Amino acid sequence: MSERLRPRDLALLALESPTTPLHNATVEVFDGSSGFDYERLVELVADRIAFVPRYRQRLQWVPGRLANPAWVDDPTFDLGYHVRRSALPRPGSMDQLRELVARIASRPLDRSRPLWECYFVEGLSGGRFALMTKSHQILVDGRETVDIGQVLLDTAPGPGTIGHDDEWRPRPTAGPVAVALNAVTDSLERPATALATSRANAQALARNAATAGSRVTAVAGALAGRSPTQTSPVHRRLSQQRRFVAVRTDLADYRHVRSVHGGTVNDVILATVAGALRGWLMTRAESMGGLRTVRAIVPMSVIDEELEATSLGSQVTGHLVHLPVGEPSPVVRLHQVSYDLKVHRDTRRAVSARRLAGIAGFAPTTFHALGSRVAAGELRRGFQVSVTNVPGPQFPLFAGDAKMLESYPVHPLLPDRPLAFGVTSYDGGVFYGITTDRDAVPDADVLGQCLLEALEELKDSASGTRPRAPRGRKKATAGKTTPPGKATPPGKAGTR
Repeated sequence: MSERLRPRDLALLALESPTTPLHNATVEVFDGSSGFDYERLVELVADRIAFVPRYRQRLQWVPGRLANPAWVDDPTFDLGYHVRRSALPRPGSMDQLRELVARIASRPLDRSRPLWECYFVEGLSGGRFALMTKSHQILVDGRETVDIGQVLLDTAPGPGTIGHDDEWRPRPTAGPVAVALNAVTDSLERPATALATSRANAQALARNAATAGSRVTAVAGALAGRSPTQTSPVHRRLSQQRRFVAVRTDLADYRHVRSVHGGTVNDVILATVAGALRGWLMTRAESMGGLRTVRAIVPMSVIDEELEATSLGSQVTGHLVHLPVGEPSPVVRLHQVSYDLKVHRDTRRAVSARRLAGIAGFAPTTFHALGSRVAAGELRRGFQVSVTNVPGPQFPLFAGDAKMLESYPVHPLLPDRPLAFGVTSYDGGVFYGITTDRDAVPDADVLGQCLLEALEELKDSASGTRPRAPRGRKKATAGKTTPPGKATPPGKAGTR
């Protein structure tokens, strides 16, 4: 019997709209000197897709909503449809790549097919190329399926054939009548299934009614000559188009600030985001808009048996952080953020960055997807932006023979929230992916520049100052991290 969608996934589908497509993406830049090309990418995906079988499944809807939709094998699965080829005019710049990424991120996925796409983008300057993977939030739950980006990378160059499965055949799919009968049988045999279906139908109807009501209100306001209400620069009605900003920084800078002022690297990253928001808000015509703090939902990894289990050895929960954008001192901003996060650390459930970075494959792609799911489920808490920071391995990874140089997360936007930050640390770098609405945030590039300036402020505050001695710990000894062997399949991956 096919697996039906759980209430959490149905809620995500109900939340999705043309202005809020709920897919995550990752953009990775590679050294192209190895000769890795589109054909080799198709071979690599064909080799690894056996580890993520849901990537060959689509949603099957039940007539009359008699039961929740189910995952079924796609009888017409076509790898060439999902793995696509694109190019920039040579020599392509990062600005051109960002514009392409924004356009791809703006397009919803086709629900009649498996909910993912992968793009090979050639033509970047310096002989580089980029890979962009894009997966729907309901596809990647960390329990049944990790993100395909996690299984494509290895710790050493080479063909890395570890999972080729050319014997796959789609299981037969039932017709509409059989699907309806199965739904009725499920409802009779499993009362919980019938209850979940009723709740999902009620949520969908409520969502449709709310959407229709907001459209009527907007039309009535326009006819009466009233402009749409804009509450603040970080709370705006969304369009169907996106902008994307990519910012690369050095991990050593965050570690130095941490060693001088205390806290964690995550604290320094969040203080940098707070400083960037402050600088950006001060450049706008409406100034700060009366904001003293910006409420950010920050997904964090924890060990908690009461939360939904994952195959990654930890769960993800949302922590509400008040980013002090009204505070002019970068050091005070850092201490305020650190104090706000102290509650999370004191629970002793937090998972260390070293442990997360040691998960097999490139786990940040999956953790970013889980972070987005958490943010979508926390809308009732009234946050204004989401910031997901995921530590990755501090050694090079490879797709075939091609070395990955940079990795930028592309987070989806949630209703009326025109900003989302994703942060990934990898091989000595800290990479910010900032997703914004194209109309609500036309000055997205300014926000990226403000982020660099906020980091410079923190670096200046730490220059010439003697680092703090860690409390209650022995002095760390420098050592070289030995990367593990080839990436292991999800489900067999452990932590270290």
